[in-house]
Amino acid sequence: MKTIGMLGGMSWESTLEYYRLLNQFSKAGTNENRSCPCIIYSFDFQIIQELQQKNDWNGLSDLLADAAQKLENAGADLLIICTNTMHKVAENIQTNIKIPLIHITDAVAGEIKSKKISKAGLLGTKFTMEEDFYKKKLVDDHQIECIIPSGDERNFIHDVIYTELVKGIFKKESRQQFLNIIRGLKERGAEGIILGCTEIPLLVRQKDCNIPLFDTTSIHATAAFKKAKI
Repeated sequence: MKTIGMLGGMSWESTLEYYRLLNQFSKAGTNENRSCPCIIYSFDFQIIQELQQKNDWNGLSDLLADAAQKLENAGADLLIICTNTMHKVAENIQTNIKIPLIHITDAVAGEIKSKKISKAGLLGTKFTMEEDFYKKKLVDDHQIECIIPSGDERNFIHDVIYTELVKGIFKKESRQQFLNIIRGLKERGAEGIILGCTEIPLLVRQKDCNIPLFDTTSIHATAAFKKAKI
């Protein structure tokens, strides 16, 4: 099996979930003590967050590209960025390494299309919901239309991600508000909901909803594992 390079720590809560899933996939279907060959570069998320707040995407791109090169030099055969938001700089990272980068949006789009869905609600950080790097790729490369929440709802989601979820805080009232937002997106025509921040699936799960949820963490980890097995 190939070695997976992981750009993590953004936040470590969701990186932990990636690591857990990859090792579960390795163990599944065998009585052997299998685990997943992987190398993790874990960032100090406070530094990442401060650069995001300053809108210093060039600085962020340089940081992640440097870390990606270190993972490649350490023996990684493929790379994943363990966060949706930082795929804003995915193209630059890929140009700085020779190993393939498994793009989270492509993985998620494949799962959405397998369900015959063409219009999805998108939840995530304000960067992911409001900027084009995620939505445009879904539309241009995969013909999937995105619906995003209202301005106040986007502010709420963003704040919960940065003040609660990345700190491992999961409040019942926050979950309920997320479910209300999901219900509103469904009423506006969404056929499924992209949990487009890798911490959101830690708060909201499919059993909470009667509309398909696309857990980007699980989908991305699955895509990386399948690629590593080839």
